[in-house]
This record gives sequence, structure tokens and C-alpha cells, in this order.
Amino acid sequence: MDTFDAIYGRRAIKAYDPGFEMPEADLTKLLEAAIQAPTSFNIQHWRFVVVRDAALRQRIRTEFGNDQAQMTDASVLLILTADTQAWAKSPERYWANAPKDVADLLVGWMGPFHEGREWLQRDEAQRSIGMAAQTIMLAAKAMGYESCPMIGFDIEKVAELINLPADHVMGPMIAIGKGIKDAWPKPGQLPLSEVMVENGF
Repeated sequence: MDTFDAIYGRRAIKAYDPGFEMPEADLTKLLEAAIQAPTSFNIQHWRFVVVRDAALRQRIRTEFGNDQAQMTDASVLLILTADTQAWAKSPERYWANAPKDVADLLVGWMGPFHEGREWLQRDEAQRSIGMAAQTIMLAAKAMGYESCPMIGFDIEKVAELINLPADHVMGPMIAIGKGIKDAWPKPGQLPLSEVMVENGF
């Protein structure tokens, strides 16, 4: 599928074929595309929780997910999380294939850039999640699947259910599968003239 077709065709689809199972090879292809998304300093903060357990998915849906059907009916339910401390965990591995002078420079910058700036650590982790999320949804569309990003769930309770480490943050969930009902018409995009600013406000 053409990149622009995927961008314009991607919608948040709510209804999925519960009998469809995504082939494991397709899930692997999708997540391998996701890890091509950019991250600051190539830190690759994201951690993708693939929720396979049907009982866990049902519990998320009924107890903590506002009974959103796509949480159980879609073939795949991903919870996007990120490690806010990834910058401090053997950072040389993020530049293992770079020329030594480049690797030394970037790895050397990581500590001073992040240390003592918890707000920045969290912001960078969430930015990384956002770029990976869009990559996942566009890749899914290009592969013939539909997707639905979701933030309408109890973040703290779901974090407990998946044993989220203390130094990680939660992002959205994404349901992915074979859609069985079209989205409603797009509600309306703001004109480009309203959102594009030249040289400053």
C-alpha cells in the first residue's frame, strides 16, 4: 500500500472479527516495523506488551477498560510502555554498529542530557511511544489490518495487572485485527492554515 494511502486510510476501528487470529509472522513483521521508529539518542525506550491471555484481556475490558469491545475482539492487543531509565542501562549497546568516535560522542552525551531531569526522561519515553504507535498503525494498515489506539482505561490498574516496572511509563493500548465495520466519516480536520505557524507565533 502507498504510504499516503495508509496515512489517509488509517482510522480508529472499533469492531473486529473475534474469530480471526493474526498469523505470528504478521505480528513479528508488524513489531519489527515498529522498532524502526526514531527515538532520541537511539535509546529505543519502547516495551511492547502483547496481551495474549484471553482472561486477562477480558478483565482489562470489563473491569478497567470501559467495556471497549476491541480489547477482546481484535486479534492483537498491545500495551505500549516505555523504560524511562533506558538511557542509563548499558547505553553503549544503542550505538554498537556506529563508528567508535560517533558512538563515544553520543553515549557520552546521554548521561548529562538526562541526569536529574525526570520530566525529560518521562517526556522522551512518551515521545518514543508516540512515534512507535503511529508506525504500528500505519504498518498495520499497509498489511491489510485495522487498528484502534486507546487511552480510555484505568492506567494504574492495568499497570498493576501487567506488573509494570516502577521505572516504566504507560502509553496507549492499540487493538489490531480484521475490522468488520467501517468507521464513521471523519469528524473534520482543522484547516492547515490554523495549525501551521511560520517562524514563530
